[in-house]
Amino acid sequence: MLLGLKKTYSCLLVPIQGTTFRAMSPLVLYFPSRLRTKESLQKVLLVCNALHSGTSIGNSGRRSLSWPKRTRLWRRGFGALGATGRVAQIPAICHSPQHRTALLCTSSHSGRDMTSSLWALYNETKKQTEDVVSSVTCNLLNPDAIFANNEMSLEDTEIYGFDYDYTLAFYSNRLHTLIFNIARDILIEEHRYPEGLRAYEYIPDFAIRGLHYDVQKALLMKIDAFHYIQLGTVYRGLHPVSDKEVIAMYEGSHVPLEQMSDFYGKSSHGHTMKQFMDIFSLPEMTLLSCVNDYFMKHNIDYEPVHLYKDVKEAIGDVHVKGIMYRAVEADIEKYICYGEQTHAVLRKLAENKKKMFLITNSPFDFVDRGMNYIVGKDWRDLFDVVIVQADKPGFFNDKRKPFRRVNHKGVLLWDRIHRLEKGQIYKQGNLYEFLRLTGWRGSKVLYFGDHIYSDLADLTLKHGWRTGAIIPELRSEIKIMNTKEYVHLMTWLQGLTGLLERMQVHRDAESQMVLKQWIQEREVMRLRTKNIFNNQFGSLFRTYHNPTYFSRRLSRFADIYMASLSCLLNYDLHHTFFPRRNPLQHEASVWSDQVCAGTSKTPFLTEMTQIK
Repeated sequence: MLLGLKKTYSCLLVPIQGTTFRAMSPLVLYFPSRLRTKESLQKVLLVCNALHSGTSIGNSGRRSLSWPKRTRLWRRGFGALGATGRVAQIPAICHSPQHRTALLCTSSHSGRDMTSSLWALYNETKKQTEDVVSSVTCNLLNPDAIFANNEMSLEDTEIYGFDYDYTLAFYSNRLHTLIFNIARDILIEEHRYPEGLRAYEYIPDFAIRGLHYDVQKALLMKIDAFHYIQLGTVYRGLHPVSDKEVIAMYEGSHVPLEQMSDFYGKSSHGHTMKQFMDIFSLPEMTLLSCVNDYFMKHNIDYEPVHLYKDVKEAIGDVHVKGIMYRAVEADIEKYICYGEQTHAVLRKLAENKKKMFLITNSPFDFVDRGMNYIVGKDWRDLFDVVIVQADKPGFFNDKRKPFRRVNHKGVLLWDRIHRLEKGQIYKQGNLYEFLRLTGWRGSKVLYFGDHIYSDLADLTLKHGWRTGAIIPELRSEIKIMNTKEYVHLMTWLQGLTGLLERMQVHRDAESQMVLKQWIQEREVMRLRTKNIFNNQFGSLFRTYHNPTYFSRRLSRFADIYMASLSCLLNYDLHHTFFPRRNPLQHEASVWSDQVCAGTSKTPFLTEMTQIK
């Protein structure tokens, strides 16, 4: 069975007994564009008839060997265009008795003709990319959708819990500028850092959440889910560190487990990598980088460990000493956003008779001022329990701290707490006492927070609550993913990667020169896919193709995630969230790259499917 594809070579998919076949990916499939003549179409129909009738077709078109009745196209197979004129070796996986495919290729020429064939395949694939792009742009992601890591039904959810900062209350970027400026001035005035630091201003688009900071080396970087540093994202101060220097410092790009924080994000003695997981850490990362930059520019010798501790203390003082709280309360309209949407979510839950509670680390006066602005003076009527200054994540693990009641003036009362009453305010306490007093256990409880470790990890792993992560960056990243530039870039990147994967079997010098050019083009595109999100560190969720360290924890600790609490307004309270069945690597041949009824489905198309 031989089907000619091009003057210089021909390829044949030969089914072996007991084998099933799959249609080839549209980005690496060559012959559909050749089915424009009557003769070519007749050949394909003859092959299809043979597959259905249980016979095979020889080069002359005659029926030949008999094959099993039940066969279907199985493997993508552009693998082995033989430059030598001989049949290329079949990969080891093809010797499996269940999944066996032999790709026979012949070539009448070598050298320049092989180079021409590779570039012809490249151009054809690139042309087909344009057709795929038009399909993708009709299936864009909804930035206001809720995404599921684990199947979860709102119908089973009876109790809704919330963090306050960046969950009920959203803040403008002006708050980050405020925190940066106050902490910078604390360093200068209280820690006697150089006066020249006042020249540095907050840089809103410098850092992203989820980065790691090597305390001893004073390096800020992005690390993937497998503990590998994403080269090109390592910064000392405000300037990138070369890949060569990074590899020399770490003896490669892998960071050993003993240097990382543990699975819960907690650090202990010996851990030199600090991960910045919450949104409030953006000013801290920027301040660290600015001070490092100043010291390097002025050739000042300094101890990186002391710098890290001083900046951490200065940022902490902004919160602990109440400086930030007083500034926000004094000009609340300047800092709090989307109050009406948060109010609408709370009102919707209340109208559907859902119980609600608030557990936050913020002080009562600050929360009260914000909730008055967002909801109104009667905001406490919506909540069955309100707990402030909870000291999360210790609240979820420390059984020793009892609850204390706070009166309307903020004064702590000394009476023993026998039940948690609606309309009252409580301070500190612990989750075990909370569970005993309320009986709110298991999957009927759904808690929302923005900090994956402090808000969600213990609840999902130890207590069986359902968890919802609030990821404000999600909305802007999805909007970028929906742009024509990104869709085109990613689709062609997938296509070119597929070509490289299949054509790498050609080891002759001419073919390797072509492949080298493709690899260089791919590297340029990978860099563009990073910079399109953030010039320094790229996407919050990916390091090129791998999930980030942040993304892996998000998928483990959050049942669902969304850009803001307002996304709940797009769903009724009987809705069930289903995670997509994303193929595992060994399943990819089965579930992705299918050609079905004339409609191409690629892995990228699967990612870009709209959530409604």
